[in-house]
Amino acid sequence: MEDNMLPARAPALDLTPSPQVSTPDTSHSRPSQSVQLVTLAEEVHLFHSPEGEPYATVTVNDHQETWRLRSRGFRRWLEYQFYQHEGRIPGSQVLQGTLGILEGKALFDAPEQAVFIRLAEHEGVIYLDLANAAWEVVEISANGWKVVQNAPVKFLRRRGMLPLPHPKAGGSLADLRSFVNVTSDADWHLLVAWLLAALRPCGPYPVLNLHGEQGSTKSTLARLLRALVDPNKAPLRAEPRQVQDVMIAATNAWMLAFDNLSHLPPWLSDAICRLATGGGFGTRELFTNQEEALFDAQRPVLLTGIDEVVTRGDLLDRSLLVYLPDVPEAKRRPEAEFWPAFEEVRPGILGALLDAVSAALRQLATVQVSPLPRMADFAIWVTAAAPTLGWEAQDFLDAYTSNREDANAVALESSAVAHAVHTLATGPDGWEGTATALLETLNAQAPLGRQNPRDWPKNARALSAVLRRLAPNLRAVGIAITFARDSDPLRTRRIVIREEKSENASS
Repeated sequence: MEDNMLPARAPALDLTPSPQVSTPDTSHSRPSQSVQLVTLAEEVHLFHSPEGEPYATVTVNDHQETWRLRSRGFRRWLEYQFYQHEGRIPGSQVLQGTLGILEGKALFDAPEQAVFIRLAEHEGVIYLDLANAAWEVVEISANGWKVVQNAPVKFLRRRGMLPLPHPKAGGSLADLRSFVNVTSDADWHLLVAWLLAALRPCGPYPVLNLHGEQGSTKSTLARLLRALVDPNKAPLRAEPRQVQDVMIAATNAWMLAFDNLSHLPPWLSDAICRLATGGGFGTRELFTNQEEALFDAQRPVLLTGIDEVVTRGDLLDRSLLVYLPDVPEAKRRPEAEFWPAFEEVRPGILGALLDAVSAALRQLATVQVSPLPRMADFAIWVTAAAPTLGWEAQDFLDAYTSNREDANAVALESSAVAHAVHTLATGPDGWEGTATALLETLNAQAPLGRQNPRDWPKNARALSAVLRRLAPNLRAVGIAITFARDSDPLRTRRIVIREEKSENASS
């Protein structure tokens, strides 16, 4: 986190602490250390976030930096200001008391302002934090982009964030394709579309799922994509252990990349769904009985795995599936050659992406997509940028539609329940009855399905939950599932399964 990051170019300090005992205050005595520290902080811009966290923006050399008040960076800045004036550092207890005073001023006397990581939007303009020592940002508007200092938004620096290069005008995304192991134009369009979505400060964000056999450069591609938007010292992460880990990671980075997954447990699939389209998480705050720590984030997410690890319909509905073929040995490149070559063209690739973002801002209000697909905001955003990329808008929409059909097929193929329900629905009269009766019927007709404990429901309630998840996928292939209640006194719940002939239904 930003607690371990220091203001730019802070010189060494005299670490001999001042005495903790102060002499009685008289009209001729010097002001106390606490008063001196508060006076030194008068030029600091204090504010608090909508979540009630106090912050300070300080001027360092010719730029401004934003720090959490209790961060190590701000403490060091305050100590250095005192050292410049007094030639010594303040006592630790005095410093703690001063920080408490400043927190109160930030919370009760200062304005409320949002803080951001890597990307922000203000009055229709997008700001991308380059995260370099000069605290420069890229200002992207409908008229183009430029590198500026002291943006009108507050950016934080978290532990592990790495700087982006200065973008270069006149670059081309064609330079990127030689580093990407995709064989079809459709998959290329989806990769670029995901990058463009990741450069938009607000979602929803499709989840990019890279899969392929060993040696298909999944991890390398994941690192490369992250290096173009949100480079980090730890670009790829292993599977998290709990929801709290996911949300903490999302509050400390703009992009999340989980590498080499073999299975997505239901809780992690649901957590990624919330990150894609927005959602929060609450847990008890440490050292309290009733206070709650809240996490709310919407982030681009990237997954890699040999198998198609995304199998649940709700996450598949938010995903882009890209298959990477094996790389022949004759075409393999050593990393010592690959990464320097990429670094050489990275500024131009970033500049080309920013050109596309600017074009999307310019064309967004006039773009019409009909019919609107799932993740409609994402589809409209990419369609608005398509002309600048040299694409026909329909090229991307066709690739996205085909990808959604593939995702629907994956959801059905990975579910034993879906196979059994399809068999019932295609019978002469379909099926109708209670969830308990349906489970008994499915157990009798599809006993092998029960051998998969991850998928096969153990009771009627679990079966109803599975059917509700599968209903959109089955509807896409002409199988309608409806839930109703009888008019009897018990209000019995009934499930109706029917095959619906439709010209739009996929096989």
